[in-house]
Amino acid sequence: MWNDYLSHIQAEYGFYNTSPLLLPIVFHSSVVNMDIQEIHWSYSLFSTMVLLADFIIRITLSFRVIMRKRPYGVSLAWLIVVLLVPFLGGFIYLLFGENRLPEKRIARAKISNATYLLWLQGLKTRATVNKETLPNKLKPIQYQAESLVGIPAMDSNSIKLISTPEEIIGSICRAIKNAESSCHLQFYIWEEGGRVDPVNDALIQAARRGVTCRVLLDSIGSRDFLKSNSARLMIEAGVKIQESLPAGIISAFFSRIDIRNHRKIVIIDGEIAYTGSQNMVDPDVFKKDAGVGNWIDVMVKLKGPIVEVLAGTFINDWFLETDVGYFRSDSLVNDIDIIGKVADMRSCPATGNSTVQLVPSGPGYVPDAIHSLLLTTIYAARKTLILTTPYFIPDEPLLVALKAAAQRGVDVKIIVPKHNDSRMVKYASRARYEELAEAGVTIYLFSGGLLHSKTITVDGDFSLFGSVNLDMRSFWLNFEATLFIYCKTFTTQLIAQQQAYLDESAPLDIASFQARNPFEKFKENCLLLISPLL
Repeated sequence: MWNDYLSHIQAEYGFYNTSPLLLPIVFHSSVVNMDIQEIHWSYSLFSTMVLLADFIIRITLSFRVIMRKRPYGVSLAWLIVVLLVPFLGGFIYLLFGENRLPEKRIARAKISNATYLLWLQGLKTRATVNKETLPNKLKPIQYQAESLVGIPAMDSNSIKLISTPEEIIGSICRAIKNAESSCHLQFYIWEEGGRVDPVNDALIQAARRGVTCRVLLDSIGSRDFLKSNSARLMIEAGVKIQESLPAGIISAFFSRIDIRNHRKIVIIDGEIAYTGSQNMVDPDVFKKDAGVGNWIDVMVKLKGPIVEVLAGTFINDWFLETDVGYFRSDSLVNDIDIIGKVADMRSCPATGNSTVQLVPSGPGYVPDAIHSLLLTTIYAARKTLILTTPYFIPDEPLLVALKAAAQRGVDVKIIVPKHNDSRMVKYASRARYEELAEAGVTIYLFSGGLLHSKTITVDGDFSLFGSVNLDMRSFWLNFEATLFIYCKTFTTQLIAQQQAYLDESAPLDIASFQARNPFEKFKENCLLLISPLL
């Protein structure tokens, strides 16, 4: 019976010369091999198609990255992401790799651009700066800034430094309570709670007594507040709240969602302005679970001709997010008059002795403006250069400029927070500490909280003050506002504030830092590769 079964198997599968003892093994192997061959054919076709698609995506996007001709560090970082991360790298690039703005915003920018440029020409006729009185090393910076963004330096301003949350938020709140015609506020983050609640109430009361109140908030930075009950109550009272650069899952496919409006500007009655690094948050309640302490910020209160420039920047941002019905291409002069009335924007009288120049920056207008001006500023230093920033990720040109300043004898101090709310930024920053220290740059670690102030002082002669961090995001992606302040008196006050930060800081112990764990160095160097994208 067994022999008959084996004979049947031999005849059925053609194993005529196979030993009966080996037949079960051969039979099993044959059947398995047959199944594998059948599976392998389909699997091979599918895997080939996947590999081919991945190859095409990588090559196509790599070619696109190269042809964009961006700074080589940015291009290299994106090539690493695209080439080393299958499929996901290409998807990430399509979402975040190019500075695509919403189509509606681009269309509105085209309509308003002619009006904006004509308004800038009008500013130049009202600028009263005697450029001959500026020190020689400041003239190129002032001229470069005007050439890049079209905004001249404005003379005869008063400028007051305010450095505590009580003073900053309290001063803004009092100004709103005293407002007679308009309150225009623009912030990256607005979060209810603590000292911010009285500001919300002050805006509601101002709107109810007939004051025009406009609040422009970044979609991502203020997403919780935009959905809050406080925002609803403000809108019901007549406060106009506008979301800037709306972000969502669908919009991510049409515009880059991490391009953000990072400006902090307040204009009251077209006569008083505030700007700097402070968001509309109370540090005593903001991000208390982050483990970095209170956020430390500074703002300035301004009066004088520069207020009109800040008011124009705000209303331009507002119109880019809202209806463009005010613009009439047949009469640009009338457009400016209409916008001036709508925006409560006017030429302001002289109130002080400070010369101030506003440099708004961001993608789409003059994308490299602030980066170019920062390089010029650093190369202009001859004695001292003090910088404060929460996020320090310099690209190669900025790194070379800082090292060169120290090597030619400039006392370069960089103050950064000891504890940062971004782990990736922390490691990417540390990757540059050693070479900066070797060049003579002194890095100070601030332990009094998260130092969020963005300030630069040069030789005690002039200063930069605003919302720009020393990282690629502020240079190339965010809409920012920076004041170039050509005033020794104010710069002296700002240096005193920087010294207060130094008093709560410790210089980096380079010997101990160099002895850190090799794995820490590896993480730093890995994040350095993609630092242009952080």
